[in-house]
Amino acid sequence: SDAVVSFGGFCSGVVVSEDGLVFTNHHCGFSAIQSHSSVEHDYLADGFWAYKMEDELTNPGVTASILERMEDVTDRIAPFLKDDMSEMDRGAIIDSISAVIVKEAVAGTKLSGQVQPMFEGNQFFLFLYTIYKDVRLVGAPPQSMGKFGGDTDNWMWPRHCGDFSMFRIYATPDGKPADYNESNVPLKVKKHLTINLGGVKEGDFTFVMGFPGRNWRYMISDEVEERMQTTNFMRKTVRTVRLNNLLEEMLKSDKVRIQYASKYASSANYWKNAIGMNEGLVQLKVLDTKKKQQEKLLAYGRETGTDAYQKAFDAIREIVSKRRDAVYHQQAIYEVCKLGTEFYKIPSTDKVLQALEKGYKVPHATKEINPLDHALSTLIKQADNFFNKDYNPEIDRKVSKALLKTYAELIPAEQRISIFKVIDKEFKGNIDAFVDACFDTSIFRSREAFDNFVAKPDAKTLENDLMVQYAKSVDQGYADTDAAMKAETDAYNLAHKTWVEGMMKLKQHEGTPIYPDANSTLRFTYGKVGSYSPKDGMEYNYYTTLKGVMEKEDPNNYEFVVPAKLKDLYNKKDFGRYAMKNGEMPICFVTGTDNTGGNSGSPVFNNKGELIGTGFDRNYEGLTGDIAYNPQLQRAACVDIRYTLFIIDKFAGAKHLVDEMTIVE
Repeated sequence: SDAVVSFGGFCSGVVVSEDGLVFTNHHCGFSAIQSHSSVEHDYLADGFWAYKMEDELTNPGVTASILERMEDVTDRIAPFLKDDMSEMDRGAIIDSISAVIVKEAVAGTKLSGQVQPMFEGNQFFLFLYTIYKDVRLVGAPPQSMGKFGGDTDNWMWPRHCGDFSMFRIYATPDGKPADYNESNVPLKVKKHLTINLGGVKEGDFTFVMGFPGRNWRYMISDEVEERMQTTNFMRKTVRTVRLNNLLEEMLKSDKVRIQYASKYASSANYWKNAIGMNEGLVQLKVLDTKKKQQEKLLAYGRETGTDAYQKAFDAIREIVSKRRDAVYHQQAIYEVCKLGTEFYKIPSTDKVLQALEKGYKVPHATKEINPLDHALSTLIKQADNFFNKDYNPEIDRKVSKALLKTYAELIPAEQRISIFKVIDKEFKGNIDAFVDACFDTSIFRSREAFDNFVAKPDAKTLENDLMVQYAKSVDQGYADTDAAMKAETDAYNLAHKTWVEGMMKLKQHEGTPIYPDANSTLRFTYGKVGSYSPKDGMEYNYYTTLKGVMEKEDPNNYEFVVPAKLKDLYNKKDFGRYAMKNGEMPICFVTGTDNTGGNSGSPVFNNKGELIGTGFDRNYEGLTGDIAYNPQLQRAACVDIRYTLFIIDKFAGAKHLVDEMTIVE
């Protein structure tokens, strides 16, 4: 576990050299790779390799966290929590006690801490981390290899992608975490993994350690239906529109392709997840499985003489029914407005408007702090983030038109956010005209327009600014849906805590292990390498080879382009020591470990604790796993470590990186 890292707080990674070299997935490092890319230096298309340490690239905001210690602190928190508390009071008590626990634990150290609830607040654990803040990009294959198969193959098996990237952890000369500094040096780690080139075979035991983000194993059947009809439906419907419009523009221009590569990939990932999950929930009859599970717990409650589980079950069902419309609308606002329309993310102008309305002017003649000066200074800093190199107003204009029309189709007129009253009144319901007016008149339409406003700010301009009105309307609409669900949310949290408590007792009674839902803390999962049969007459082998890349090649499809050098290595069979015994070059394998989002980049170990691969995805048939794990069908897709090293050594010519690692044959 000392060699397993939480990468960026959203993925996992593994340390593979004594000098802090880290493997994670290509899609985990994608944003960092994209941030360094330009038309002149297209690291997405061409890949990136640092042949000297001084060439490794800095990535502000990217962290690598190593868990140092964990401790059950339930006894310090639970006695202060009562069932008749409001959710606000309960949360306040948990936060205040947790803050004391963390403060005590990190005193006199360089550690960072957090207290995380487990089993829906039935238990609490303290986690202490060393968080390294200077994490530099070392290497990444071209996107055509790291993301071979693109959206077509995403969440599918068989896979043929080298989904990995390499980073290095830097620290102060005495090994302490620190922000980037030229004097920082590669971290001398306390543990790095040994890599085994022996490969895998059917039935091999494997285990995985990583930081899975979120799952929902203890939902009742009504909640599963709600998920299908709200979150998953909205992701599929809205993101289909967004992705189609983005892709059309990305294929026209290398500049736009680079600008929107990370945004597109992030959106597409859970778009396909939502589609596959809904299909799987129906095909695998997960609702029937959930109904059997809940009937079992209700029967156990009756047998033990408690009606608490029945009351919790009835309460959850009623809550789900009452909140459905609000959840549906909130998901529409979130997908369309908060995620889809980028101009929603303009900086808040409230402080500037307040100062202007109070009569402050620029420049201020006295030495006193001028609220307007301060508000404008803050606004300028936020605008620097908004007007970044990856924002293209014309792309946002096009996408926003399509998305707001989708929102209008999904939500009845009387329920829509308030900006639609402006659209109806001032633009006669013409969404295109409204969006055009936003991008033609707002102070945020361009950096130049913003700078002109800052030079001569006035309240009327802000009050009439359509982008400002839109952003406020979105926030208010989202807050309104939150308010509409508040009573249900408070009641739900208490009922679900009781329901999960019942599940814990039932499993204990049966002698069956039970684990809390994922929450981005370190987890261990194990399973066997294995082929599987998703449907009658279909058999999927447990591994893939480079032959499959050549079979899938399509020069006219950007998802299946094969670099010339990779074809040359394949034709020459120049695989070095990384080939299988039969001479083929392995790429990926599947194993029955219980992975989910956040496990991306997790190390896959053999029965000796040696590294044999990195997890990067699940199979399509296993997408129901976030709600109901199916050991017969769910598989974790992993990059074979031999393919990773082959790419580094033979394709990139970066053997010096392989030489850093500890390898056994």
